[in-house]
Amino acid sequence: MSAFIYDAVRTPRGKARPDGGLAALKPQELVSGLIGAIGERTDGPVKPDALVVGAVGQIGAQGGNIALVSKLHAKLPDETAAFTLNNYCVSGLTAIGQAAAMVESGQAKSVLAGGVEMMSRVPFMADNADYYADASYDRRTRYIPVALAADRLAEDIGVSRAELDQAALVSQQRTAAAEGTPLVASRIGLNGLNREECARPATTLESLAALAPAFPALADQYRDALGDRVIDHRHTVSHAPPMADGAALALVGGEGAGAKPRARVVAWAEAGGDPALSLTAGFTAMERALGQTKLALSDLDRIEFMEAFGVTIVKFMRDYKPDPAKVNVGGGHMAKGHPMGATGAILLSSLLDALDASDGKYGLVVAAGASGVGSAMIVERLAR
Repeated sequence: MSAFIYDAVRTPRGKARPDGGLAALKPQELVSGLIGAIGERTDGPVKPDALVVGAVGQIGAQGGNIALVSKLHAKLPDETAAFTLNNYCVSGLTAIGQAAAMVESGQAKSVLAGGVEMMSRVPFMADNADYYADASYDRRTRYIPVALAADRLAEDIGVSRAELDQAALVSQQRTAAAEGTPLVASRIGLNGLNREECARPATTLESLAALAPAFPALADQYRDALGDRVIDHRHTVSHAPPMADGAALALVGGEGAGAKPRARVVAWAEAGGDPALSLTAGFTAMERALGQTKLALSDLDRIEFMEAFGVTIVKFMRDYKPDPAKVNVGGGHMAKGHPMGATGAILLSSLLDALDASDGKYGLVVAAGASGVGSAMIVERLAR
């Protein structure tokens, strides 16, 4: 592909509660802050042809086309197109992929793209979509929360509680170790928050083992959609990414669109999957992206794999056998939190930092979401 990433930045993730580190800000303020940061880092100001923002909860503070609201707040040129998309938890990466496609096709010279989610202002499922409770769908396609899909998948593929605990511990330890290192070089502090607020650095295997499964009561609410299946619940709150506030943006353009780019987009793929399995489409997207290249997983220097509940990262490590030293080197979602529409873009920004820190060449982002959505992107780091 001939689309390049000139920069990619992210906020820290704040706790999604009224006293969270970012909660006093509005979503457009998060986006505007990142636009300003990209301008400073690329000898701006940034004047893109379009602003594409992923957001899942498109009501209230995030309603009214939050991309357009952010464009106006950031005082981008009137001529800048702005639109918002919702592809569940992969929205931020989908937005960046769409930006690359716009540049590749000649529709735009440069595009700002990414995502934002302020779950302190717009809680999970706040849009109250009819689909969430629509019993007219057959059971395979009925909506169930990702937490239940994760527990069901863990049981189906034999992922043990001990494996989940170990994965959660690694996520927390690596997150703590990344603070103050080049792995957070593109993280932009806002409102005085300069750390991953959801992280629990004191986590131990003993403290993880003491936690009870978190989602049996939720299963009772969705008993009909589950077909009266009794699930052996294994995920605790430590195996679930905390709800969070956050945002991330990338500046995507063609060759010669500005300062020297950080990376080239090598491949990008979207995938659907079995809605009942819910969380497996990321693997399909990953395989499609790799299939667009001559690369194998072993050729990649760094991988950011979305910890969409512990079962997904355990399955990835067990079934695909990547080098553990290359995967989520700065920690993962189970420690840092999950601002839904922003997640894929946050992972891309984290990947570029990880590639820079390791002097690596090729990197991969994999993201998955509810009801069978997945996205993946491969980038090539460029010497600057």
